[in-house]
Amino acid sequence: MAAKAAIISASPPGLRSSTRRQEMHRLRTGWGLGEPLYCTGCCRSQHHHNPFHWISQWNGQFFEQSCLAQAGLVIHLGHDGKQCPALADRWDLFEGDEHEDQLEPEDLPFVSGPEFQPKENTMVIIDKSGVHRLEIRCCDCPNALSPDIQMFRHGFFPASFNRLKTAFTFRVLDDFLLDNLECGTSAMNYYSKLRRMTSSMFPHLVPDRYRELMRVARQWRQLKTMKWHGFGHRSDIPSTGELALFCPACPQPGINVLVAGDESLDDDDKNSPSWKYTRSFVMDGNFKAEHLHPIKPFDEVWLSDGLGFMVGKNRQMNMDYALCEAARHNMEGISRAVTFYDINCQYNKHFRARVDASRFLEMTQDLTIIPGIGLWHVHGHQDSCYVRYTSNFIDGIGRIDGEIMETLWACLNLISPAARGMSSPHRQECLDYQMNDSNFCKMIRMKRTLCRKYKLAMNGITESGKAFDRLDEAAPAHLKTEWSARERRAQSSRLNDPEAMDEYEINIKKAPSRKEIELRLLEEGSARNAAPSRRSVATWISTGLAIEEAQIALLIEVRRMGKRSTETPRLDIAWQRDRLQGQIDGFTQSALTHLGEGFDADDDPDDLNVDILDDLDDDPADFSKTSDAWTNSPELTVIPLPSNLGVDRCRHCMAEDLILLEMSLREGQANDTLHNLRIHLCNKAVLFRTAVRQAKSQALKTQAWSQVTSVQQAVSLHASIYTKTRKQMMKLELGQDQLQKFKPLLREQLKISTAVGDPNARGRPGWSGSILERGM
Repeated sequence: MAAKAAIISASPPGLRSSTRRQEMHRLRTGWGLGEPLYCTGCCRSQHHHNPFHWISQWNGQFFEQSCLAQAGLVIHLGHDGKQCPALADRWDLFEGDEHEDQLEPEDLPFVSGPEFQPKENTMVIIDKSGVHRLEIRCCDCPNALSPDIQMFRHGFFPASFNRLKTAFTFRVLDDFLLDNLECGTSAMNYYSKLRRMTSSMFPHLVPDRYRELMRVARQWRQLKTMKWHGFGHRSDIPSTGELALFCPACPQPGINVLVAGDESLDDDDKNSPSWKYTRSFVMDGNFKAEHLHPIKPFDEVWLSDGLGFMVGKNRQMNMDYALCEAARHNMEGISRAVTFYDINCQYNKHFRARVDASRFLEMTQDLTIIPGIGLWHVHGHQDSCYVRYTSNFIDGIGRIDGEIMETLWACLNLISPAARGMSSPHRQECLDYQMNDSNFCKMIRMKRTLCRKYKLAMNGITESGKAFDRLDEAAPAHLKTEWSARERRAQSSRLNDPEAMDEYEINIKKAPSRKEIELRLLEEGSARNAAPSRRSVATWISTGLAIEEAQIALLIEVRRMGKRSTETPRLDIAWQRDRLQGQIDGFTQSALTHLGEGFDADDDPDDLNVDILDDLDDDPADFSKTSDAWTNSPELTVIPLPSNLGVDRCRHCMAEDLILLEMSLREGQANDTLHNLRIHLCNKAVLFRTAVRQAKSQALKTQAWSQVTSVQQAVSLHASIYTKTRKQMMKLELGQDQLQKFKPLLREQLKISTAVGDPNARGRPGWSGSILERGM
């Protein structure tokens, strides 16, 4: 705790001194609460074991910053802080302090700023309270230790072991390492802070020991690391990887995993679950941890070359080397490992060949490596990579995301800017220290984390069990037997043939679209040399379906516009009506060719089934009531499709074959509409999850809700089209199978859940399966 003291020229109240009250010069120190006053001798004795407090001295007008060296404080090493007897016959700097009342003002030290007029034999001591200049006297007894060892025993780390001019306290080195870990503070910034703590007005006059701090901090970090790993009192030298904290959660047979009597580590042993003794490796590269090329690599000094996490000099620093080295550490008896890498679908293909061809790499042939890709990166791959490489389909790996390295980069990214310009050895030691601290923090929090994950896993087992039981009850027995056999075959073949995992793909045959059906009908008509009146009838009916969809879209827009609209939207509606009327006129004229003489284009539309308004499944709250639609509007005109004419009238017109053609095209239209509904409903769920909930301002909320409204309008349009299509199919005498396939669309089925935006939620089949669940 820093304090301040002051020399005053009067006798203030509250003076604490063992000398007489009539002293002329006294000191005031702010030590703890308040600022008690001390004379020179008492201030020196009070700071005997606290030599790094700051004091202030009264100069006759105000309190001026000073130091304890000017108060005559001397640090004695040995003899319990007292002067060495061997130095008793030498001149004592503070001889005569017994009678301070005999001192003259000119005998007191003079204050002249932050350099504070250092005396001879003073050393620069860097403490967490600032930079001090103090006199240190070593023990000079015949059996005394060397000065540098004496300083170490008293908590000082000298910057040099030959000529002791600068020393760092242990606590300032610990404080710097802690700041470096938690705040990413560089040595330059930290020492700049110490200089400003020493003198807020003249920090540039404080002695610069930045280079000494970097050198001593490296040595201190190395000593602390060796002490933590059990080499503090051992004479042997650490070997490769022995200065790295190993994760205690990884399976280590004989250490944290006991092999039961009927178990073995062999994959072929039926009594031993292979997942229980499986090691997992997550691989990734940190592109933010940049490093400048060293200017003088031949001058670099390595303290822990390859003893921690980072590989040393003259070695291949790539993923192959990292994986081979990791697979050799504490792997005795383990024959199965799972690797997660962003590009494992390509990286793992020729890994064994690269290892065998390299003289620097070595990998045991008994180790079975199962490749995987993290759940975050796999969605950027091809769809086939999902079932082949995600952790969800790896037997025994558990419910993990495989992206742990992305979270571990956060602590390294904090220190990466400071390590960018370091030498290669210094950077390696700094990153090793950060990673060791990260592992240590995980170890001390592991109990709480594992308990929380265990509770989540137990709840997940319950939820997943219920979902599996529902599926198991609904599935036929012969299919369950077949699925089990296919699963065993896929899991056993995945290493040699990843495509075998395609068994887990959602095998859904996409329903044919209207264009596909139209193309098929045209090809069939050309193959049988149809009559001219029937040659392009499929295209004519498909055009009628498109006109019908345009009528529904225009009618919804007219109803949404309302009465009090401006000229611009009304003009746009007029243009759409004019264009739609032209299409209807052309379609009606073509009807004479395809429907024959039995159809009269001038028939009264009232004879047709005008029910398009009743087919719209719109919420009255979504639209404004308006009288802007009249009977002769093109959006209300019923076009002469077979479904509108009716089955009896088509037979009367000798156009009974058109009923089957329209039925086929209507099925394609219904398939397209349901597909669009699934897409828009999923888009709506994603918008709620990523835009609406994440909006922090009114502007972002308005923009997000505008996007949701646009998607909702598309949902309403396609829902209306599907309802109209199904009713028209009913008029064409829909079969029982088609009735089961195209069921009525309910409003409850158009509601979405944001769980569709989470592809990893329990009990859900994933992103593709979530899309397929909606709209039916």
